[in-house]
Amino acid sequence: MKYLGIKSIVIKKYKPYKSKNKVYDKGENLLNRDFSTTKINEKWAADITYIHSIKDGWTYLASILDLHTQKIVGYSYSKTMDTSIVLKALDNAIAIQKPDKVLIIHSDRGSQYTSNEYREAVESSAFKLSYSAKGCPYDNTCIESFHALLKKECVYLNTFIDYDHANLVLFQYIKGFYNRKRIHSSINYMTPDKFEQICRAA
Repeated sequence: MKYLGIKSIVIKKYKPYKSKNKVYDKGENLLNRDFSTTKINEKWAADITYIHSIKDGWTYLASILDLHTQKIVGYSYSKTMDTSIVLKALDNAIAIQKPDKVLIIHSDRGSQYTSNEYREAVESSAFKLSYSAKGCPYDNTCIESFHALLKKECVYLNTFIDYDHANLVLFQYIKGFYNRKRIHSSINYMTPDKFEQICRAA
């Protein structure tokens, strides 16, 4: 690496603060690490990740992944990590996908996902809530894998000046590249958009 002038990419890591809120211990783990699916809009996985910008500091991305197509069906990007960010991602996904009532939406037990507002929004649409076990990231590994991929292929390759700059680059990656151009071996080396089109036409 020294001979070729190659250096590793080093990024400032987010250091979470200990929450004083009691962890929500209700709600079943309906997914139970069964990530298999038979159709689109059967199982969604949701999570939040942290993205740093120079002027605005830490910003937050809430994403929702369809486990059947590997498509990001909804996302929301914000300067604050409150319940509104997950509600906007959910609204976005529902408006685009128009899922029926068999849908399971899985997430961790973060305060945004266990809030009354979020649970009421999901249950009012007759969807089923599913939660990871406390402190168990493996229960939501699919969406966490997407965020890890996002960091490697997009975030770590850019220096975001501010929120607006990051917002544009994230849009280009998620909507322009990941969903439309990036192929996945798990869906027969197709893109998420293409695989979804085939599923809808079947």
